[in-house]
Amino acid sequence: MNLRDLDLNLLLVLHQLLIDQQVSVAAEHLGLSQPAMSNALKRLRTALNDELFVRTGRGMQPTPYAASLAKPVAQALALLGQALQPRIAFDPTSSLRRFTLAMTDIGEIWFMPRLIEALLQRAPGVSVTTVRSDAQLSEGLAGGTVDLAVGLQPDLQNGFYQRRLFIHRYVCLCRRDHPLTRQPMTSDDFCRQAHVHVAATSTGHGEVEQHLRRAGLQRDIRLQVPHFVAVGHILQRSDLVATVPERFASTCLVPFDLVALPLPVPLPEIAINLFWHARYHKDPANQWFRDLMFELFSD
Repeated sequence: MNLRDLDLNLLLVLHQLLIDQQVSVAAEHLGLSQPAMSNALKRLRTALNDELFVRTGRGMQPTPYAASLAKPVAQALALLGQALQPRIAFDPTSSLRRFTLAMTDIGEIWFMPRLIEALLQRAPGVSVTTVRSDAQLSEGLAGGTVDLAVGLQPDLQNGFYQRRLFIHRYVCLCRRDHPLTRQPMTSDDFCRQAHVHVAATSTGHGEVEQHLRRAGLQRDIRLQVPHFVAVGHILQRSDLVATVPERFASTCLVPFDLVALPLPVPLPEIAINLFWHARYHKDPANQWFRDLMFELFSD
């Protein structure tokens, strides 16, 4: 028979009859009236084309076919019952879960030190892997290979949740004794400087660069790099300047003896959000991890 033609509720009836072998007792255990139970048995016999149970002096005895169904039906119902149990709460203190975060290198610089510190204290068995956002990010989030994405992700719309962490504002970063630090910086001063440009076109920082070009600000770009990791080292030993997010700048001031100056031109503020797929919206582990991210980094 085709499973689509069978009312699966009848499997509960069959299972209980196989246990009790009395219609009245099985009906009581299932919360049914005896006529309803008898009707269900009639439907089962029709659907399975077998008598299933016959009356004897010892009650309703299963036919060989009904007896052969006892074990697989019990296993199937038990499996369904387990699957439909309430979600098991996530215990960070005992979990060995590895979470995967999609972010840029500037995200690693800002998020990772504080996040790892918190995990070592609260969830000592939990570990983290970071990956770069790419064209397969939405598939990774939907498939569970990536748990969360952080940043500006305009392509993650339908089927995704997002939550604001903070707003990126931009500053001009340079060494402490740079000539720019001697007086307020004008837009001409800014454009005349030798710049290091981080070519992060697929990120929110890329939008800032586009805004500068649209505003007609022609900078003297002496060095272009694909990421932020080397910016502090470069500025420390040169007269180059860089336009960088304020939070990144704050991580460079002391280690590289740099200063952050207000920009003389208005730049758009970039929203940094946390993204996750709707499939994992109620997953206890995912909920715990994103709540931790929000607690640690939200403005």
